[in-house]
Amino acid sequence: MRIRLVLILTMWVSGMLFCSCRKTVPLFEDVTEESGIDFIYNFGDYTYENILESSGSGITIFDYDGDQNLDLYMMNGTWLEGISDEEGKVFQNTSNKLYRNLGNGTFEEMAEAAGVDDRHWSMAAGATDYDRDGDLDLYLLNYGPNLFYENNGDGSFTDITNRVGLQGPDTLNGFVKWSVGVSFMDYDRDGLLDAFVGNFLAFDPSYVSPSTPEMMPHPSEYRGQASMMYQQQKDGTFKEVTAGLDLLFPDSKCMGLTVYDYDVDGDLDIFQGNDHQANFMFRNERGVFSEVGVEIGVAVNSHGQTTGSMHGAIGDVDGDGHIDLLVPDLRYGALYRNKGNGTFEDITHRSGIAGVFSGKGQWASALFDYDNDGDLDIFSANGTAEELVLQPPLLLENDGEGNFTDVGKRSGNYFEKKRSGRAAATWDYDNDGDLDIIISHVDLEANAVLLRNNLENDNHWLGLTLEGENGPSAAIGARVIIHTQNRTFVHINQWTTTYLTNSDPRLHVGLGDIEKINSIEIYWSDGTRESFPGPNLNQYLVLKQGHGNQTVAIFPYFPTFGE
Repeated sequence: MRIRLVLILTMWVSGMLFCSCRKTVPLFEDVTEESGIDFIYNFGDYTYENILESSGSGITIFDYDGDQNLDLYMMNGTWLEGISDEEGKVFQNTSNKLYRNLGNGTFEEMAEAAGVDDRHWSMAAGATDYDRDGDLDLYLLNYGPNLFYENNGDGSFTDITNRVGLQGPDTLNGFVKWSVGVSFMDYDRDGLLDAFVGNFLAFDPSYVSPSTPEMMPHPSEYRGQASMMYQQQKDGTFKEVTAGLDLLFPDSKCMGLTVYDYDVDGDLDIFQGNDHQANFMFRNERGVFSEVGVEIGVAVNSHGQTTGSMHGAIGDVDGDGHIDLLVPDLRYGALYRNKGNGTFEDITHRSGIAGVFSGKGQWASALFDYDNDGDLDIFSANGTAEELVLQPPLLLENDGEGNFTDVGKRSGNYFEKKRSGRAAATWDYDNDGDLDIIISHVDLEANAVLLRNNLENDNHWLGLTLEGENGPSAAIGARVIIHTQNRTFVHINQWTTTYLTNSDPRLHVGLGDIEKINSIEIYWSDGTRESFPGPNLNQYLVLKQGHGNQTVAIFPYFPTFGE
């Protein structure tokens, strides 16, 4: 009996030791250090005291060297005379960073070598093949002059801003032009890609609020700056044509642009999220635009308030085939359900979002299918604006019908700590078929965080790169309908749907337990329709306009690095 008891105790102790040694891998694992991404955000000095410092800077995901691995461009602030504190001069000439994906889970910083280490205060960047030569160029949006970099096709870029005419005006409404984003679209269907540039507000660094002199002034205390449409000419230059298209709103305060065909009439419309002003929806009416935000129900939140709207994230959250609109803001956000008749209803409270978002201060909120179950979940980077108050990031799981539950705290250590997040991108950086997250922060740690998705389930997925007749950029805004035996999935091919950010340019579709796709139907951005045969699942494909009988495999699914 004594021998048996000793044996049982030995087995129990051995089991305890075994259990204590096992590593529990979180769903979202912080792999920033091992990846080599060493980005630290800099807002020019050591104090957080003006709206430029509080706004953060963006993230752009694109394959700049054409090796099928997604690279990472991160914008940064810098010391500015007359705005930053004198002791912050040590941060003068801080540059942006370009991290080249080496294809093995690590990155190499290449901004200077590539010629994109800009030293302005950068806000966002749009990647596009504007000259249709097969590689992606980069349009950089700054506080100050914007820059346009042409991709040389050898891993380097050349500044051609003066040649193409996209630097923007020096000032708007009497102060330095402050650009915060760009959406590319061929609004006039001439085969040339145009650029709609979002501008924020007329920032007066000397202004002190009489009501709250101890805090930075509220955005409503500044004048705005008009967003601008630039039409590409046949010689590759751009002409500013805003007023002639009825898009000129001189005092608007844009924080984010999203281009898509909201009313499914065959042309691309523009949603503009505004800071403490009513949001705009510019309806495209054969090349001129009408502002219809109030008319269709997306101008204000559920209480009729104009809040600090950041951007518009788009996707079918309830599976009814209509593209809904999520607008994060500094109160509790707004989720507008598309009713299918060109109008929207606010379902923020009934969806569960309002209760979770309230008081957090949302900046970048992404609609993405983190678990590949076929519905769109939400990641949100949060933080208070006027004061540097940290807030928890959020991961909200969709039940498939547009109802959301916070699952962040059981999904990884990152969600247990309060941060002050700004830009965030979703991307499959390791090409394993699930979506990872990269976040930029403005808090005193200021480090970027890369969260690797360690999804372990049997759900299927598909990744699509769309190429229009004039290249991938010409397919921005295309509507994709995936037909299966029991379900139809509707997605929009749009890279720019979070704050200051371009996410994975490939369309990622979670399919759950579906094992076969019957066909893929595409309504291209130029209004034409095309159908493709159903491909094999769990791979990345290229679908080219005009080749409806062909799907071109880039590479199939392969295991995560190290497996």
